[in-house]
Amino acid sequence: MSLRNIGSPRRVFGDPVAPIPKNIKFVSPPTSDVNDLNMPLYAVAPAASDRIKKSGRMVFHTVGDTGGINGTGAQDAVAQAMEQQLKAAGGVDESAFLYHLGDVVYYNGLARHYDEQFYEPYQNYVAPIFAIAGNHDGQTSVQKGDEPDPYPSLAGFMQNFCAEHSTFAGHDRDTMTQPYVWWTLNTPVATIVGLYSNVDGNLDGRGSFEQQNFLHDQLANAPADKALLVTVHHPPYSLDAKHGGSPEIGIAIDRAIKETKRVPDAIFSGHVHCYQRFTRQIQGRDVPYIVAGAGGFASVPKEIHKLQHDKTGRLKLPYKTTEKDVRLDNYEDTRPGFLRITIDEKSLKGEYFTVPFDGKFAVHELFESFTLNLKTHKVSNA
Repeated sequence: MSLRNIGSPRRVFGDPVAPIPKNIKFVSPPTSDVNDLNMPLYAVAPAASDRIKKSGRMVFHTVGDTGGINGTGAQDAVAQAMEQQLKAAGGVDESAFLYHLGDVVYYNGLARHYDEQFYEPYQNYVAPIFAIAGNHDGQTSVQKGDEPDPYPSLAGFMQNFCAEHSTFAGHDRDTMTQPYVWWTLNTPVATIVGLYSNVDGNLDGRGSFEQQNFLHDQLANAPADKALLVTVHHPPYSLDAKHGGSPEIGIAIDRAIKETKRVPDAIFSGHVHCYQRFTRQIQGRDVPYIVAGAGGFASVPKEIHKLQHDKTGRLKLPYKTTEKDVRLDNYEDTRPGFLRITIDEKSLKGEYFTVPFDGKFAVHELFESFTLNLKTHKVSNA
């Protein structure tokens, strides 16, 4: 990833990487004495883990930016659609978990808002819910009239997702016991490395390399016979008109790839409130970089982040970006939605579903599906 954007006042059309902020805000995460940041799926969902191990097939949902502070219709529609899929599926097609891509609670991640923004909407999603933290989960300053957070950054996230012991939290859900805000979920068919991109899209504060070293170690030691996924809230690439991709996140991932010579099979992010699927060529491989941040915060059409459009309107796909070897294969910037991922020994299949804003009906429509061949490392449109 190039550093050519430093000091640029504005992205040029087709540039998926935003300029590096002049004054990067870094909020120190809570201290932790946990040494092992790996968590086996078996520790939380032994039956699902055994089923996956026996069948060699895993299905899970993923989406970000869900907190329905501006209205619950879109968030409820997404939650109900995932519930519907979970109940309708059987055996190996049943979703083993939901993996949240950050921004669980708006605007400051306050613990007292978890009930209405998280536990209540997902009370009928009976599978476990894992998460990485987003910028709003770690933010403590006042924004848009929201009350300031009197507690340290990420206090609410740690209490609800990184609890030392699982306890009842209400609405038929218990707190999750992830080891920390950056952590790795080990499943029988995939290793999922979760990062925390802080408030402004960076892994570590000045002079610190703690999370960069964690990413290096996880890539270096991930089993070669399993799919390797990286999740991070701020996307390395985005063609939306507001945010753009986060350059420091892309640089950090590229550094780990170069040092370990291990290329992740796919990168999943949120932050931008729409769906985008990029394919990047790395060492001859197709690597999907996916943005799925339309999980409910964008409760009306105007809150969905629109992509850069020229006079012709919708971008002609596949769209070659200004970033070398990065193309946009598909996008949806009109409706809320979520991803269902299926992984087996041979492939990773992604399906993106859209839902209506009003949340009155658990109706979901398949927008697109794609398949990454894990043997040839090539992406095809299913």
